[in-house]
Amino acid sequence: MPRMTGRSRRVLLRNVSAALAFPAIVGAARAQGTWPAKPIRCIVPLPPGGGTDTIGRRAMQRLSEALGVPVVVENRPGAGGTIGSDVVAKAEPDGYTIGIATASSHSAAPVFRKDLPYDPVKSFTAITMLGTTPYILIGGPAAGAADLSGFIAAAKAKPGKMSCASVGVSTLGYLLTKQFELLAGIEMVDVPYKGSALAYPELMNGTVAVMLDNPSGSAGLVREARLKGFAVTRPSPVLPDVPTFESLGVKGFDAVFWYGVVGPAGLPPEIADRIQKALAAGFQTDEGRASLRAMDVEPVMSTPAVFAAAMAKQTQDLRALADRLGIKPTE
Repeated sequence: MPRMTGRSRRVLLRNVSAALAFPAIVGAARAQGTWPAKPIRCIVPLPPGGGTDTIGRRAMQRLSEALGVPVVVENRPGAGGTIGSDVVAKAEPDGYTIGIATASSHSAAPVFRKDLPYDPVKSFTAITMLGTTPYILIGGPAAGAADLSGFIAAAKAKPGKMSCASVGVSTLGYLLTKQFELLAGIEMVDVPYKGSALAYPELMNGTVAVMLDNPSGSAGLVREARLKGFAVTRPSPVLPDVPTFESLGVKGFDAVFWYGVVGPAGLPPEIADRIQKALAAGFQTDEGRASLRAMDVEPVMSTPAVFAAAMAKQTQDLRALADRLGIKPTE
């Protein structure tokens, strides 16, 4: 048997390594090529009935139609959306578990919690920002006012007594409520709920006075005069008669809320791109855009890279706002 040279040994080792790796390469290629081969689970981190749930279900219906497999929505509410988001963060990055992300569960949560079980950027694969919506201050009989100036006057007359519903102290709505209090010169008491849909009945029956909400969940109640819409952070096409905070003298209060889709960190970029393109195709038609705008959501459908950058920047901006308000993260 001829003696092997050093070069021959290296060639042989490369050939053996390639042969051993070939089945894994083929398996990975087949897995990506056949995805999706079974139903996909989508975690909505808030209860049924609110704006996040409505947007998520509508988006997943479009995704199911585009991919040809069922997309099962699973509500996992609690802790301002962080419980459900943690489920997504800890899932296998195989494309069969995705989640609805919001400005609260990702950009605002690290501002409030030191013990957040995930990193809002590093623990996820950004897929797409679905759209944005303004905030609206809604109120019921306990608000004791017919307009924003009347409400501010009522709140000033009872400092620390006017109740304000929220979906948790680790949410963007809570942070912006505190900003509104500072700008308006009032002080309210926070009453947390697991989701906005759970707060609406108690706003209507007078248990709580007001809530800073997004119109995708409450616009119908305002149109039906079951709740009062005092002001919006930006003009709302579904509530054109509700004035902006800016026009009523509360300057600089113009934030918006966003909805997006994420997967666990490590999700193959091919899968993330395919989901993004499927959703974009579904919502960039006239009918698709109209379906979101009917819920006061302006379609965005950004690419994964653009969405990831937007989340990171907003997290930095909200940390700066929290510092100005003197809000520190808790354990």
